[in-house]
Amino acid sequence: MAMNQLLSQYLDPLLQGKRSDCRELVKTALQDGAEPRVLYRELIWPAMERVDRLYREDRINLAAEHMATRINRTVADHLQSRLDRKPSIDKCILITCAPGEPEELSAQMCADLFEADGWDVFFLGGGVPEDEVVSLAGQIQPDILLIFGSRPQDAPNVRVLIDRIREIGACPKMNIMVSGGVFNRAAGLWKEVKADLFAETAAEALELAIEAPPRMSDTRPAGAPKKRRRRRRPPLLAQVEGHC
Repeated sequence: MAMNQLLSQYLDPLLQGKRSDCRELVKTALQDGAEPRVLYRELIWPAMERVDRLYREDRINLAAEHMATRINRTVADHLQSRLDRKPSIDKCILITCAPGEPEELSAQMCADLFEADGWDVFFLGGGVPEDEVVSLAGQIQPDILLIFGSRPQDAPNVRVLIDRIREIGACPKMNIMVSGGVFNRAAGLWKEVKADLFAETAAEALELAIEAPPRMSDTRPAGAPKKRRRRRRPPLLAQVEGHC
């Protein structure tokens, strides 16, 4: 069965909260030879995006959004154990996200796919205080910090977190990537929060992360003072914040 046809069949029971019907469709697809990795990328991920868009457009209510998200999480958990595992590539990623079920699911799926590709993955989920994210990054020295699925009201906090990480300089070679949520909808916002990389999907995140060279560290002489400037909200960031 073509994946777009499967997606069409999956969405109706998903939005109606029919757990067993969704599981049966995925089970049949696996029996027919569908790869779990493909189901992650071409079934669960686009279904998740569709649910998010329908909810933001007020075409489904919160109850339908919650039921669909939990069904997708159940299916993702089932597929995770079936993902083919590649050898370790000696790279590390730290993943965090905005609070909320949809954001956590997106970040979890990214964590699963990175782990299957041989990355050493640390998955924080949402709601972790900024100072603890900074502290953990300093301890494990990841190659990538992935911040996923932020809502409009979270974008200024992402900017603060990135500024804090760069000011401390505990991970000078770590690239910071943002993905999903408001960053997908507001073109260029990732640059205004000072991220190094932006990926629209999990598949793109994997590609960019493996290709990204270590970030160039600060070349100022040790102890040299930083030039202080009066901070202003970048235009797009201020616009996003104003629509919270």
